[in-house]
Amino acid sequence: WRSSATCKPWQSGRFLPRVWERCQPWSGRGINTTMGQGQQVGTQEKQVLEDLEMPLARRETETLFQEQPETGNQYLEDALLRSYLKTHLPPKVLEEVHQDLERFGNRLLTKIKPLGWECELNPPMFRQYDAWGRRVDQIVTCSAWRRMKEISAEEGLIAEAYERRYSNWSRLHQAVKLYLFSSCSGGFNCPLAMTDGAAKVIESLGIPGSLKNAFDHLTSRDPKKFWTSGQWMTERRGGSDVANGTETVARKQPDGTYRLYGFKWFTSAADSDMTLTLARIADAEGHVKQGSSGLSLFFLKVRDEEGKLNSIQVQRLKDKLGTRQMATAELWLDGAKAELISAEGRGVASISNMLNITRIHNVIGAVASMRRMIGLSREYARRRVAFGKLLKDHPLHMQTIARMEVQTRGAFLLLMEIVRLLGLVETNMASEQDQLLLRLLIPVAKLYSGKQASAVAVEAMESFGGQGYMEDTGLPVILRDTLVLSIWEGTTNILSLDVLRSLTKSQGEVMAVFFSTVQKKLELASSTAKLEPAVKRTRDAISSLARFMQAAGSKGALTMELAARDFSYTLARIYTGALLIEHAARPDASSTDISAARRWCNQELCPVATELQNSSYEAEEALMDSTLVYEGSPACGSRL
Repeated sequence: WRSSATCKPWQSGRFLPRVWERCQPWSGRGINTTMGQGQQVGTQEKQVLEDLEMPLARRETETLFQEQPETGNQYLEDALLRSYLKTHLPPKVLEEVHQDLERFGNRLLTKIKPLGWECELNPPMFRQYDAWGRRVDQIVTCSAWRRMKEISAEEGLIAEAYERRYSNWSRLHQAVKLYLFSSCSGGFNCPLAMTDGAAKVIESLGIPGSLKNAFDHLTSRDPKKFWTSGQWMTERRGGSDVANGTETVARKQPDGTYRLYGFKWFTSAADSDMTLTLARIADAEGHVKQGSSGLSLFFLKVRDEEGKLNSIQVQRLKDKLGTRQMATAELWLDGAKAELISAEGRGVASISNMLNITRIHNVIGAVASMRRMIGLSREYARRRVAFGKLLKDHPLHMQTIARMEVQTRGAFLLLMEIVRLLGLVETNMASEQDQLLLRLLIPVAKLYSGKQASAVAVEAMESFGGQGYMEDTGLPVILRDTLVLSIWEGTTNILSLDVLRSLTKSQGEVMAVFFSTVQKKLELASSTAKLEPAVKRTRDAISSLARFMQAAGSKGALTMELAARDFSYTLARIYTGALLIEHAARPDASSTDISAARRWCNQELCPVATELQNSSYEAEEALMDSTLVYEGSPACGSRL
């Protein structure tokens, strides 16, 4: 099928025959990039229009009819990022961070982005046997993937958060570098997420002597010493229900270590140096305790000093829709040597620090994906001519991209809020209210940004027309890799229920913090007339949410479970609206800051109240849900 058509009207009102456009021959690098900033396209537009007017037979060449989008230094082209850092960072910190990010942006453009494309073109391979029939279970990765690991160490993409040279702003500095790195990393952002999570767990345990060596490797800037970590949680039953799905057994040895036996069904970054994993400790009779209280957390190295696998067998590599650059495997643990690092039966509690970090990384990946797709889409609109003018001159096209931009800005500010709070917690500068808010916002941001990223990626792909569907443009890669973000580290429904748990655990106190924090942010805009409509809509949404909370409190648990997703969306929309308003209320705020805040707040900010009025959370509706789903299926005749 042909990618798109361009026609030019005759003066008589009839149209020229369609001229089907050709794609540029594949360069092997996907979307092109350049160091140029703000390049003029008038000459290119004129040439394209002249080519279209020229009869086909008179054309000397049949070359490119569509210009590739060209992006420059990601940091310098991200106005919102730069304005946020200018607003929040202390001057001395801002000066140093700015220099580092500008340098890093140039390195991403010239060195790292080509490596990322190589990782996509050369996915990992599994070599189970050598030439003589000996089982070796070798996961073979490309040189670009290995180089990404070295660069991650050199840039301190993990170390930055733990050295804390900028005190509470160190975590934010790290997050911004990861945000810039993510869409260029060829999938290496995923092992970094788990590496950061493992380092956080070890730090939270006080860096015991037996784990100091591992911590030093995980946070090293030396490429020869740097380790990455896996996170082996999911087993044959799959899913987030580790309490009931974990079958791996740990048997204690005379020297105090443990041997692990079990099957890990989904192990991301299987080529990592170490991992943290859950298992059930067997007693002297071989019995294990079921449920979450029977799970303990273990540390293990994947290979011994000679490079041999630690009694681990690689079953196969997973055939995934996206993130194909990274090796994800099924593994048998057949007596893998491990060290117990949590209190016995406290594995789930100990792993929570890792999950918080990896979920924040998930948000980073989501926002980075959105920013990347919009960056390409807006540049393409400056070059692509359709129906006699550039796409950027078609109002409907620009409206579509602007709507994506508002979503991306909101997601970015919510990400920055989370890492700002995390930085305070990590440097013992956070109040109890800060800690409660962080606990609530992490699952909210993860679940909402995952959905936002998928929607923006699909919409941005469509903005390229048929070219967006062409594999060699690199756009389908971004889409595929984005789709995992609403699944990995907890699906939308799982995290919505986690949001409810945070309410229960704090006995409702977290909602009081949520309301007061939003109100304080809105007060900052009290003197900005242009923000009055946005402030009013947000305050109305807060009132609606408060009424929902009061009404839901008098109903059963089923009501809150059915409302969990809409409730989480409501929290995301209200809090993000407050952040956009806060940013737009700055003395040096731009007209685009104000417009983004107003546009965000024009959407339905409190869907949970609307659906409560629609009786969507009643028991009768829950029964009808099943009836709707199973009507006509064999299950319809049985009790559901």
